[in-house]
Amino acid sequence: MRRTGNWLVGIGLVTYLGAGIAVVAQTLPRLPGELKLTPSADSPGQVVFDHATHVDASRPVCTTCHPREFSILKTKTTAGRRPILHENFTKGRQCGSCHDGRKAFAVEDDCTNCHRG
Repeated sequence: MRRTGNWLVGIGLVTYLGAGIAVVAQTLPRLPGELKLTPSADSPGQVVFDHATHVDASRPVCTTCHPREFSILKTKTTAGRRPILHENFTKGRQCGSCHDGRKAFAVEDDCTNCHRG
């Protein structure tokens, strides 16, 4: 009788944990698709940002970049948003907050890391 009780408790615990994991998985944010950034006149090519290459989808930490470096609030205009510029990178802002040659490759390493011809 005791073995049966332990077995039932075990099944109940596994079921409870499985349901908890499913609930947590449903609360994780869905990562946006590729974002095509508007190139400047002197850009060597289109920059396409992909969240999948920057975020661990199983444990996304959106606050690493949002809202500190990149605003994600929807506004009627983009006037309140800072443009993404190389001059900001060299000051350790925007992409340069990670792409500094220590945390991740430096923005100056190879233009084709970001720009598509």
